Amino acid sequence: MTAIAGSDALASGKGHRDENFPVASRLLKREHRAPVMAFYHFARAADDVADHPDAGEAEKLALLEAMRATLTGEGDADAPSRALRETIARHGLTPRHPLDLLEAFRRDVTKRRYASWDELMEYCRYSAMPVGRFVLDVHGEPRSTWAASDALCAALQVINHLQDCAKDYRALDRVYLPADLLDKAGARVEELGAERASPALRVVIAALAERTQRLLDEAEGFARQICDRRLALEVAIIRRLAVSLAARLRVRDPLADRVHHNKAEALGLAAMAAIGRIARR
Repeated sequence: MTAIAGSDALASGKGHRDENFPVASRLLKREHRAPVMAFYHFARAADDVADHPDAGEAEKLALLEAMRATLTGEGDADAPSRALRETIARHGLTPRHPLDLLEAFRRDVTKRRYASWDELMEYCRYSAMPVGRFVLDVHGEPRSTWAASDALCAALQVINHLQDCAKDYRALDRVYLPADLLDKAGARVEELGAERASPALRVVIAALAERTQRLLDEAEGFARQICDRRLALEVAIIRRLAVSLAARLRVRDPLADRVHHNKAEALGLAAMAAIGRIARR
């Protein structure tokens, strides 16, 4: 194993503008964007480590441990973790959420299959929910908003899994589609390597998109719970984009068809969400 001091050695070069959903958009107040971006850079670094196609499992786990140790102050080797640690101290925040997130990336390194929807949701407890909770903490929002935030963040995570299901399988042999749903539909994991989804695989993807819509229904009132008006607007936009993608995944094949929004589509949906949010106010 090659000794590497920090996660930047495995950086993919991917940035916040490459993500499927807005990250710390300019809707947020300037004083809130900086800590959210520090969290994003930390998460991006950990994701790059876990998804690196050439690094071995032991190397990845060692780098993730270096990130944990740097975040808690036990070490100082990892730059994104050090920057987030300083941000957390400066803003009086807790390291709980980024530490939870690291657990998800450790699982990404060692776990490649999920048995059920419940097991996938337990993974989302670490991979997605800490992100929303951190953003809410940055804005000083009450913990009563966490339940709706958790539902929205889990939905976004599953949407990303469905959009990228072929890529995850081909590049990393990682499958987030629950095994019990695949078995029930008569679909095989190997079908994710095909150019088009089989009818059985499409049944699974559509069923997961439907369950994702239920999560989005749980988050329907989330924006109204948020005190910060700019954050509430961003949440309303993100949820509207997610509802559109969940609807597409019920009818489109992510192995063969474009599911992602193009720029014009995303702007149009964002505008509709903004108008709706303003009208409700």
